[in-house]
Amino acid sequence: MPITTRTLSLSQQLKFVVTLFLVLSAVEFINILTARSLNELGNIPRQVGALPGVMFSPFLHGSIVHFISNIIPLCIFSFFMLQYGTRRYISATLWIIVFTGILVWLLGRTAVHVGASGVVYGYFGFLLLAGFLSGRKRLMGISLLVGFFYGGLIFGVLPSRPFVSWESHLFGFIAGLVAARIWAKPTG
Repeated sequence: MPITTRTLSLSQQLKFVVTLFLVLSAVEFINILTARSLNELGNIPRQVGALPGVMFSPFLHGSIVHFISNIIPLCIFSFFMLQYGTRRYISATLWIIVFTGILVWLLGRTAVHVGASGVVYGYFGFLLLAGFLSGRKRLMGISLLVGFFYGGLIFGVLPSRPFVSWESHLFGFIAGLVAARIWAKPTG
């Protein structure tokens, strides 16, 4: 079976998360070496030439602190998302990236929006709701854990600091809730 049609074993899930970490770390390292020149590929609202930033922006970060603050919850939430099956993980991730990116491009403040926080907030929204919609106790437990340990993230959807893309947080969270409604039932 192709990887996208089944649930990975625990060791495969962990390898996947480590690989995700290494790939994003490599992009961050290249971005550091190039004085953050890759950030020109970020999401710049309402600039047609910046439309590719819808897809590229989650892989870019403004600083090492920004990267670290995103990579840890991204890896943890990716592991939890994989509990719904690989196909649903990929589908929900693509949905979150595209939906969030397009809304930021249409409605966001004029700035270069970069960072994986839109995806983190998308996963957060998905994981909060999907466990309860799935009807499976193990997945409901994940929803409760995420709510307990990461519930404070909800305040990040509000405007707080000038250099934080709260728009990505808000639209990512909404995208995750929508994804939960669509893909909450886990596969095999």
